[in-house]
Amino acid sequence: MYSLIFLAVVSFVIGIVLTPLVRNSSRSLGLTDKPGDSRKIHTRPIPRTGGIAIALSYLVAICSLFLLGSHAWIGALRHQELAMKLLPGAFLALAIGLWDDIRGANPYTKLLGQLAAASVAWWLGVRITGVASFHTVGIGSYLVTILWLMACMNAFNLIDGMDGLASGIGFFATITVLVGGLLQGNVALALATVPLAGALLGFLRYNFNPATIFLGDSGSLLIGFLLGSFGVIWSQKSATLLGLTAPVMALAVPLMDTGLAIIRRLIRGQHIFGADRGHIHHRLLDRGLSPRRAAIVLYGVCGLGAAFSLVVSVANNQFRGLIIVLFCAGAWIGVQNLGYTEFTVAKRMFLHGGFSGLINAHVRLRQLEERLVAADDQLAVWEVLWAGAREFGFCRVRLSLCGAVYSGGSESRSASSSDGHYREEEVSSASWSLRIPITDQDYVNLVREFQTEELPHGVAPLIEMLRRVLGQKAISLRDEQAPNLMDELSALGN
Repeated sequence: MYSLIFLAVVSFVIGIVLTPLVRNSSRSLGLTDKPGDSRKIHTRPIPRTGGIAIALSYLVAICSLFLLGSHAWIGALRHQELAMKLLPGAFLALAIGLWDDIRGANPYTKLLGQLAAASVAWWLGVRITGVASFHTVGIGSYLVTILWLMACMNAFNLIDGMDGLASGIGFFATITVLVGGLLQGNVALALATVPLAGALLGFLRYNFNPATIFLGDSGSLLIGFLLGSFGVIWSQKSATLLGLTAPVMALAVPLMDTGLAIIRRLIRGQHIFGADRGHIHHRLLDRGLSPRRAAIVLYGVCGLGAAFSLVVSVANNQFRGLIIVLFCAGAWIGVQNLGYTEFTVAKRMFLHGGFSGLINAHVRLRQLEERLVAADDQLAVWEVLWAGAREFGFCRVRLSLCGAVYSGGSESRSASSSDGHYREEEVSSASWSLRIPITDQDYVNLVREFQTEELPHGVAPLIEMLRRVLGQKAISLRDEQAPNLMDELSALGN
């Protein structure tokens, strides 16, 4: 117990003293995060090398314990050496993050660095040996461990978008793992986590709103790696079959934010490594909360996740399932209250057959395109277009192609005015019209009533297809007509 207190105090004091030194040095070297991006809420350049301060605070605390010759620490290492085996992987996570903070790294380079850090941790013994009732060994253990550690690193990297958020969530998660280790009697885990808690608390003094230093990728990747590794060690000592359930609950906010970001971007067809303003903290800010209040709200959510995590780790089997159900229900309600438009639209499409309608519209559009391409003269093009337009709900159509004009639909007539030009029919106030230019002389007019069901595929793909296919058809038809015209002129000359 004295060793735990000593580590906590030393890491906290070192963090308090060292963080402003790192901040000032980074500012003088120009290692700052400049405002300008719409996702950024700070208005002045702020140093982004907080990971250095946290890493040094953690190392100094551990080294000071060694210098004192603590028998408790030495005994813990003999019992469980995994705590010290985290350091090589942690150094790699810190290094790739620092490289990105200073020089900039593309997403794939960062993923490669994270993979290297996770692989080193697995090689040194940080391994997930079971998920639920399934045991993992060899390549299975490697893949699951890599997936977990990289998920944790990216989760903290993505949620680090507001003053004090990632460091505060990391502090709550570290305390949760610390208490879980003490409840298990896992002294090594407790001794490995407590200096991180002290370092984060000391750093939070300067990182909470208004922040004077940011974690940067170096800090977020380091925290994610250490907490992911602590979760693995915690699950290895768990007597339950659920394994990582408690660590997942402890890291629920960053992991959920990452999962939501990936799903949102897949639904919208965006790159999963892209940036947006759809993270949980952005949603809270858009609802009118200040950065300080948004951070406090998420701290409270992390506190609830920590409570569920600790309860599920010590609960009897008959209550454990109920606790997990309650946790999942609370998470579902929370996500619903965030008001993500992507999920609302996807839900509506699933429940009301929108996806089947979308697929059907894609098929009909492709079939219409194939029939138009196969048409060999103006009349055939018109017949295909008129039939296809009715399938898409258009009530009137007019086509001007290679000098020929065709018109069809209810309340329509092909009539010419006294000057020989087609007189456009009056459009009902209960309908809308669309004109698609094909070439300089050719065009398509489409009319649709407002009460008609909305096009599930959208108007734009239909417009682009008609403009492209009919434009090509107009050129080919004119090329075919040119030799015939020359033959007629020759005959007249003769």
